[in-house]
Amino acid sequence: MNSARKHGPTRLLKDVRLRRGQMIEQLETLVSIESPSENKAAVDRASGLVAGWFEGLGGKIRWHRQKKFGDLLEVRFGAMGSRSSGGGGSRKKPILLLGHLDTVWPMGTLAKMPFRVVKGKAFGPGVYDMKAGVVMALHALATLRDRQAQTTPVVVLLVSDEEIGSPVSRAVTEKIARECSAVFVLEPAQGPQGAYKTARKGVGDYSVHVRGVAAHSGVDFEKGHSAVVELARLIEKISRFTDLKTGLTVNPGTICGGTRTNVIAAEAQAEVDVRIARMRDAARVERLFRGLRATDRACTLTITGGMNRPPMERSRGTVALFQQAKGFAHAMGFGLEEASTGGGSDGNFTAALGIPTLDGMGAVGEGAHAAHESIVLGELTKRTALLAAMTAG
Repeated sequence: MNSARKHGPTRLLKDVRLRRGQMIEQLETLVSIESPSENKAAVDRASGLVAGWFEGLGGKIRWHRQKKFGDLLEVRFGAMGSRSSGGGGSRKKPILLLGHLDTVWPMGTLAKMPFRVVKGKAFGPGVYDMKAGVVMALHALATLRDRQAQTTPVVVLLVSDEEIGSPVSRAVTEKIARECSAVFVLEPAQGPQGAYKTARKGVGDYSVHVRGVAAHSGVDFEKGHSAVVELARLIEKISRFTDLKTGLTVNPGTICGGTRTNVIAAEAQAEVDVRIARMRDAARVERLFRGLRATDRACTLTITGGMNRPPMERSRGTVALFQQAKGFAHAMGFGLEEASTGGGSDGNFTAALGIPTLDGMGAVGEGAHAAHESIVLGELTKRTALLAAMTAG
């Protein structure tokens, strides 16, 4: 019998509600430790705090040390509420709770965006994306272990570089995920209805660099070959790569080039964002970009970059997890919807390995990466209890 069914979803919800005050206090503490991705010391301070919390539950801590970015935090819990860790003799594959502690907010943001609670919402840098999800995981596990209701081993992995593409953590995430039966991603839920995410687009970044021939625009115009003009032609071609029917979008997001208005530009560059809904489109996108050619033969074209995250396609295993979650939510007295999103997460990596991955299992709120970033406190305990029910095994 599923442990959450045995102990009752409504009982789990009642238990988590008793933790509400402590959850908000710990959330304030964590949000008040700024942790931008590029600042190793700052992210390490946040992960050190969280490691202490999980260790207090009996979790076995393992650090994946990094030189440039923050250290990656891995915590393992055995089954059946064992205070020792490492599997407790269970033959079950563990469940992976996956999240990140880095944020997009630079140091000093707290001065103008302090943690605060206003009209049932908690505000602050990183509160929604995704420090609330970290606190939720902590209290979901604490609730299960208090009840001796955790029948499946659990691994918690909190990385330090998700917001910048997971350059150092991807390999660790994939290695641990391969050991697990399912992955629950602690990213925020989708939209005001708080939908779980069963599909995400893959993400790519391409850089298009043109080198031309500089010349005086008044004296030697005909001797110049403008990199800016050539780049403009290429951007027109690139924009036509978009195929809305298949979910492929291509956005030349930033461009730069030239030095002065009276100088024919010697260099120009565009940074292009690519999103794909299907894995089979990755090779297609690569062919399109590598097939670009300069119209002006005096100009040199260089293409760099590629796909950073594979798409998280809606799979049978993920749908089964969602249906289970939907049933638990119904038993707790609220509805649960599923959604797809154009944004990527580390769940893209685990889903691409064929491991059932359910995303958006964190907080309900709005304003990721925006000044109004916030979570709905009325949803905090419900979603934590739902996470506990799913994690019980």
